[in-house]
Amino acid sequence: MPRTTTLELHKEEMKFSAGHFTIFSATHRENLHGHNFTVFVALTGEVTDNGMLSDYGPLKRTIIERCHAWNETFFLPDRSPHLKLERDAKGNVLARFNGEEIHFLARDVTVLPVANVTLEELARVFGEELVGDGSAMRRDGVLKLVVKCASGPGQWSSWEWEAA
Repeated sequence: MPRTTTLELHKEEMKFSAGHFTIFSATHRENLHGHNFTVFVALTGEVTDNGMLSDYGPLKRTIIERCHAWNETFFLPDRSPHLKLERDAKGNVLARFNGEEIHFLARDVTVLPVANVTLEELARVFGEELVGDGSAMRRDGVLKLVVKCASGPGQWSSWEWEAA
């Protein structure tokens, strides 16, 4: 008889510090600020004959690598209808918002495929990178994956994927 389990990953290395601002409208945004984000991932699937769901080592390494890549950067959204991004020849970024110009060095910025830099979008981007097209998850017997991102204690957003 198949036995389903959920494996939860929340290691000390699954965190990053990053800056951002949330855009509320064409004329209103937060000031630049930062958070110490944490990441939690849960895998649900059937326990195999060898007593485990899957070898989650590669997934854990991918999560930690993404956290390291995002650490100490400033997030900007590339899909916002209110923020326009321009890059110069050196890759430096000029962000235009409501008549303001904010300059960033290329090394300090992570441009994300999001409409706004929010917990909801960070969890989604993180999760979509982990899942990819889903084939590796299904091959490893993963039926469901949940990614949670927190910007502080008690403030989380979740993104979920389920095998079709």
